[in-house]
Amino acid sequence: MRITMIAAMLGAAWCHAASLPVIAIRNATVHPASGPAIERATVVVRNGLIESVGAGAPPADAWLVESPGLHVYPGLTDALSTWGMPTAVARGGAEPPARGPEDRPSNFSWVHSQNLVNPSDRVIASARNAGFTTAVVFPAGAIFGGQGAVLSLAGEKPGQMTVAGSVGQYLSFGTRGSNSFPGSLMGVIAYVRQIYLDADAYRAEKAAYQTNARGARRPDYDRALEGVPESPRILLPAGWAKEIDRMLTFGAELKRPVILYGAHDAARISGKLASAKVPVLVSLKWPERERDADPEAEDQLRVLELRDRAPAVPAALAKAGVKFAFYSDGVERPADLRVAVKKAVDAGLDREVAVRALTLSPAEIYGVSDRIGSIEPGKIANLTVTDGDLFQTSTKVKFVVIDGVKYEPVPEAVPAAREEVK
Repeated sequence: MRITMIAAMLGAAWCHAASLPVIAIRNATVHPASGPAIERATVVVRNGLIESVGAGAPPADAWLVESPGLHVYPGLTDALSTWGMPTAVARGGAEPPARGPEDRPSNFSWVHSQNLVNPSDRVIASARNAGFTTAVVFPAGAIFGGQGAVLSLAGEKPGQMTVAGSVGQYLSFGTRGSNSFPGSLMGVIAYVRQIYLDADAYRAEKAAYQTNARGARRPDYDRALEGVPESPRILLPAGWAKEIDRMLTFGAELKRPVILYGAHDAARISGKLASAKVPVLVSLKWPERERDADPEAEDQLRVLELRDRAPAVPAALAKAGVKFAFYSDGVERPADLRVAVKKAVDAGLDREVAVRALTLSPAEIYGVSDRIGSIEPGKIANLTVTDGDLFQTSTKVKFVVIDGVKYEPVPEAVPAAREEVK
């Protein structure tokens, strides 16, 4: 790779990150995501933003990057992530058993992920190595997990990482056991419904008090309801077709924009999803038999069918006109995510549509496509540069650019070998 005027100045530090006023990546195949690929194009980055894309000559003041066979993509995005989040959010102690919805159990709607992110978390560097520049990060571990934020995967402080805060409220429908409310799926759904009814009443009561406080009783402060109106959209879990149908009905009842996540069975209901114009986040953790499963146990037919057809779901959604994006869903190594997307490509998903599902589509779903998601002048300079087609097994990430800063992959520590038990 040719890097004019820079190697001598930066030395070994270039292997990690270099903040340069102007960068020009020349004679590359550019995949803008907002249109068809452009051959032998030059992308110019100036002061953290994309200045130009096309066939023109690079500016005279640019640091020039050029190498045969380079491909430039918008920075890859994990559309629903816990990267950089603490393994368990400090809750101020264990929750007491809940007697009913008035106790607001498992509700942390006011928690903001940009306030919790750890910029030095190793998984962030690992994600950059794999070509990811952005993640939509949510707190997890509760029915109302908290507020998600669009974060750049670089920066020394959370404030430097935050592209947009409060982009959605993450809901999980896991039950809490029989000794505490809610102890069943029906109870969780009823509880979520009640929270949104209470939040509407709470907001109306506060507005009325603000309009005419004199002579009126002051509304009680309810922390668990404070974060509910902040969220412009709700993320609801829906893996099986039956669950997707249920969540479409439930989302309409809540009268708020929803995003469905999971979606491994979404092909069977893609027409209804398209009619409802509800976006979908497709898990890249394709269903497979658990490693510690009983080898003599027989799986149900519907489970076997789901494993077989899940990678074909993205192609079916694209054909039906459903907007969708990919998310990691706990896949341990970010480098494995491109391998997972390749399974969808091999199952019929168009390559450029796959690129869009990792870039522009998540930006559109979360309302930040005016800032990120495609290679266009004026947008934040988040780029993923590879030495070949993104979904070829042999392709390597050469470097990423995040907010105009260039990061080359750093070798990751190899886990210590386990001793054999004799």
